[in-house]
Amino acid sequence: MKYIKLLRPKHWAKNTFLLIPLFFAGEIFKPEKLLELLLAFMAFSITASSIYIINDYQDIEADRKHPEKCKRPLASGEISKPAALLLFALCILAGAGLGYLVGLKFLFVLGIYFVMNLLYCFGLKHISILDIIILAIGFVLRVKAGGIAGNIAMSEWLMVMIFLLALFMAIAKRRDDVLIKMQSGQEMRKAAKGYNLDFLNVILSLVSAVIIVCYLMYTMAPETQVRFHTYRLYYTTLFVIGGLLRYLQITYVENNTGSPTKILYKDRFIQLTILLWVLSFYVLIYWPTNKVFFE
Repeated sequence: MKYIKLLRPKHWAKNTFLLIPLFFAGEIFKPEKLLELLLAFMAFSITASSIYIINDYQDIEADRKHPEKCKRPLASGEISKPAALLLFALCILAGAGLGYLVGLKFLFVLGIYFVMNLLYCFGLKHISILDIIILAIGFVLRVKAGGIAGNIAMSEWLMVMIFLLALFMAIAKRRDDVLIKMQSGQEMRKAAKGYNLDFLNVILSLVSAVIIVCYLMYTMAPETQVRFHTYRLYYTTLFVIGGLLRYLQITYVENNTGSPTKILYKDRFIQLTILLWVLSFYVLIYWPTNKVFFE
């Protein structure tokens, strides 16, 4: 159990972003594509776990001062450093092997993700602003890899929105770190020196506004309307706005955005908005092409 905890399988939910290209291409029910995406998902998940291991290894002392992270296997002493490094090496080999089975181009993107996050662990995470940009790029690489695995061309609009959404969540997480510092006096990460509450509040509001504008522009773009055979896609903006407002409420009112993954697993309102958003696109993409009802 302690080794599973070190791998952080709960965070594998982030790798469902690999399915986004397949879903929007209307090919989510093609078995041969799903098999490729399953391999891609496992390759990304195992590789991500190797990054979590080395990150925890690097942050043992800092995590011991954190109210939640002190319970992690390495910080608490449940797992020894040599055992963690061995598991790290095994994850790299397994992730690379699965990535090779998906394809060399996919393996190349997976390699970029791994190297970027390794550099993040060994120093880039201490540079404010750059740290949240790298986290956001990680989600873009997931979507790009999903498109490669499914042999699907990606919309530039979609890539931009994925980046902005990931940036939004990373900013909210940094805000939580600043709040912990204000309450406990402990510096949770070196990059936190470049942030304060006012700055994070401003950029969080800015990015959330840009997300809504970009999404509206995407749904009303002529090429998008032609692709999905309807101009009613902008209706789905309701769920995007609802989800963003709820996340802002958790951030500003509840001051509880330390883990975006935990919010995704536990918050019913956000789960409902995501479900309704997915269902609305499902109806628009997968129902018969005669969309008279929606027009």
